[in-house]
Amino acid sequence: MSGAGPAEPALIAIDLGAESCRVSLLRWHADRPLISMVLRFANGPENHGAAGWRWNLDHICGELDAALRSCAELAPEGIAAVGVTGWAVDYVRLDSSGKPLAFPYCYRDERTRTAMSAVHSILPAEKLYAIAGVQIQPINTLYQLYADHQAGVADSIPWVNLPEYILHWLGAPRIAEYTNATHTGLVDPATGQWSDKIFSALGFDRRAAPELVAPGTALGPIRDDLRRLPAFAETQLIAPACHDTASAIAGIPEPRGNWAYISSGTWSLVGVPLEHSLRTHDAFARGFTNLGSADGGILFHRGIPGMWLLQQCMNLWQQNPSWTLPELIEAAHRLPDPGPLLDLDDPALLPPGDMTARINGQRARHGLAPLPDNFDAAPRYANLIFHSLAARYGKVIQDIEQMTSHRPQKIFIVGGGSQNAYLNALTEQATGLPVRRGSVESSTIGNFALQWARIEHGTAPIAAATLTDKVLALAKAPIAQGTERI
Repeated sequence: MSGAGPAEPALIAIDLGAESCRVSLLRWHADRPLISMVLRFANGPENHGAAGWRWNLDHICGELDAALRSCAELAPEGIAAVGVTGWAVDYVRLDSSGKPLAFPYCYRDERTRTAMSAVHSILPAEKLYAIAGVQIQPINTLYQLYADHQAGVADSIPWVNLPEYILHWLGAPRIAEYTNATHTGLVDPATGQWSDKIFSALGFDRRAAPELVAPGTALGPIRDDLRRLPAFAETQLIAPACHDTASAIAGIPEPRGNWAYISSGTWSLVGVPLEHSLRTHDAFARGFTNLGSADGGILFHRGIPGMWLLQQCMNLWQQNPSWTLPELIEAAHRLPDPGPLLDLDDPALLPPGDMTARINGQRARHGLAPLPDNFDAAPRYANLIFHSLAARYGKVIQDIEQMTSHRPQKIFIVGGGSQNAYLNALTEQATGLPVRRGSVESSTIGNFALQWARIEHGTAPIAAATLTDKVLALAKAPIAQGTERI
């Protein structure tokens, strides 16, 4: 590569988040990768009344289109590839022309409550877990599809999970990338394919499900209108590890080893990498998931509500002069131990809105006095949430040690929560393990690493050693912030 300027084509990483979405650009200067976050924009479900909680695809796609065109202007050397990561479980139903039939449901919509009971009357929860190895939660794609079935939606209507929909919108065929597909509750990790047992038992049409592909699969050129821009003339669409957690763990700059991870964002996912799935009665009872990993193994973890709790509280407090997150963390740090902690597995904490009331409702059910529901009490809520999270992390690490007979030697924390030094310190105390901070944008780094490896080596899946080599280079890359829209 030349030191005079970009000598290799750029890459684009799109990361869909339930709170915000990001579009980042990787370019090369003097043999060094440089990452720019071109755009970050706010996201969130909309209440459509009787139609439920939905994601506004028009808003998401409009912002992404503008960001991609900005990337084309910023990278005249050309853009080699675009990859997309995002949250799992939600999906888009498509018409015969491949267009959305409607805005997709948000996983927090409560339509799945009755669907979950109906599914378990056909396939009991533990039997489902023995097949798919996915934590039993009402948000799972499995229950959402059955809610469609109960509502009279034809099972033959094609569907595609949200990150892969964005790839489809950009010109790719309708596919399901393996790491994301494993989180639907519809894949058998023993075969690596959609489970015929589950599809048959629940009456789902296998033809409506997308074709499964491996992480790092090239999906063809970007759509025509973008390809007419010079920077996109040779651009390929690549499915990285489309599940944002799988890409985030792929973005940890250390080979698979005796370490644990916490992907800390809207959700906290606490786990360890394994060679094979663990679908025992004990794993089922403790609520663990077997998520496919970018290197072909398994990410064995427990999901709990994470910074979602504080984000929802802060939404209420913004009606007053707002606290910033650093201010809240610092104020919470000055407070004593909060006493009895939250039960983070309480389903009452899952829906959006009224989070302080939900927290106090739980306290009341346990005979505890409510916290004041006002702006000045914000640090007390933050302190309670941080202590509750750290304690839950400690319990999950204990569970992992008991089930795998191995104790991790350290914990990598990636995602936005990795910046919270107070929570990191509480986590060290609760787990007895040293905490190492990974990247705040670890999903983006993993996304870029998989694209880079695919372009350079031309194979999918990507070998673990190759992926680690790319991550080590990218982990040192500075990340410049671009435009942010609320």
